[in-house]
Amino acid sequence: MFNDIGPLELVTLIVLAVLVFGPDKLPKVIQDVTRTIRKIREFSESAKQDIRDELGPEFKDFEFEDLNPKTFLRKQLDGDSLGLGDIRSGFDLKKEMAEVTDAVNGRGGPDSAVSPSAGARVDMTKRPEEPAQDARPLFDVDAT
Repeated sequence: MFNDIGPLELVTLIVLAVLVFGPDKLPKVIQDVTRTIRKIREFSESAKQDIRDELGPEFKDFEFEDLNPKTFLRKQLDGDSLGLGDIRSGFDLKKEMAEVTDAVNGRGGPDSAVSPSAGARVDMTKRPEEPAQDARPLFDVDAT
C-alpha cells in the first residue's frame, strides 16, 4: 500500500502527525485509522465475494484485476495464439532502416531495388535556380 513512500517522507509524516495530533492523542488516532482501513478492506472483499456469487460457478476463477486492460491483454497474449513471436522474429528493424537509408542515399546493394542510374546524387549545398523575372507566379495574386 505504501510502496512508493521513502524513508524521509515517512519521517516527515510521523513528525507532522505528532505536531498535529499531539503525542497523547496520536495512539488513539492510529487505532481509529487502522480500524477504518480494516473495515473498508472487509467491505471490499465482501462486495467482491457477493459479485462472484451472483455471477455463478462458471466465473469462479474471475479476478477483478483482470478488468485492468494491461493485465487482460497480458493474460490473453501469454499463449501467443496470434503468432506475434513469428512476426517479431521475422522483422529486423535495423536491416529495414539500413535498406531505406541506402535507397535514399542512392547506394543500392545487391538485393536493393534501386538502380544505380535512379540513385543519382543530389547536391543539397547548391542553391536552387532563381525563376525568371517575367515568369508568372505560381498562385493568383488577386485570389490571395
